[in-house]
Parts: sequence; C-alpha cells; structure tokens
Amino acid sequence: MTGMRTTIEADVDEHGNIRPLEKVLLPPGARLLITIIEPEAVDTALLSEATLAADWDRAEEDAAWASLGQAQ
Repeated sequence: MTGMRTTIEADVDEHGNIRPLEKVLLPPGARLLITIIEPEAVDTALLSEATLAADWDRAEEDAAWASLGQAQ
C-alpha cells in the first residue's frame, strides 16, 4: 500500500468498534482518515433526489431554463 490511497467500507458494531467489510492488512505506522456517514443523512439525500428529479424532469422546467444553456 505504499504511496497509495484506498477506500475501505466498514460498519460499526453495537460497541462502537469499526469492522471492515473485507480483510485489510495495514503496515505498522499506517495513518487513516475516517469519514462517518450518518445513515439518516444518506436516506434523506436519496429521498430528496427522487423528489427533485420528479419536479425538475418536466418540459415546463426545461423551457424555463433553456435560455441559460445557450452560448452567447
């Protein structure tokens, strides 16, 4: 893993321990950056995407914004 950045998916167990979904071998002294994704935030984002897409994917919306897509 020298000089390489890898993304590893993991879950957190009932005791707060991080459990990678696949086996990971790390060298001594390796440093990690951990991004925590709140389950509620992911669900809200997915629900919002569907709602917005239904509103934005209409002929009326395309017509309203058509002038902004034209090169001058």
